Amino acid sequence: MVISVGEPRDDVDEVVAAWRRERPDLDPDPMQVMSRISRLGRRLHQQRSRTFAEHDLDGWEFDVLSTLRRTGPPYTLSPGELVRATLVTSGTMTNRIDRLVARGWVARSPSPTDRRGVLVTLTDDGRQVVDAALSDLLDREREILAILSGEDQAGLARLLRRVLAPLEPDQK
Repeated sequence: MVISVGEPRDDVDEVVAAWRRERPDLDPDPMQVMSRISRLGRRLHQQRSRTFAEHDLDGWEFDVLSTLRRTGPPYTLSPGELVRATLVTSGTMTNRIDRLVARGWVARSPSPTDRRGVLVTLTDDGRQVVDAALSDLLDREREILAILSGEDQAGLARLLRRVLAPLEPDQK
């Protein structure tokens, strides 16, 4: 890949150039995309963590609360549904629910359809916290993407979906 005149350079350019020099028998072009996606993921994680911290939230807390919030009223799911949506183990989810209950952001209640089951419901306080964090998160993400036109953003989303979809567990 050739960098156009006026295009900004980044650390990946240096890594790729070094591999070209050290291993001329290999084509490091996949790194042009994959290393940037990886680095971007880490940078975005840092940005998100700062946004969540402004709301006294950890990323995992936002993940669980937002999963409940986007289900719509009554903002209730079983622990198993939360496990599937957040891609963690049931033991991890139990611990997370305990911690969110202690903060007053979710409540547990017995399942009306399963004597052994429980339901997890977003409380009003939890909804206020996640709504405020989501608003700030979207503002920050809009700022990051402002360097791209709306058309470029849509195109990038489309291309990333094409790469990601086959890797998603439900798509195999």
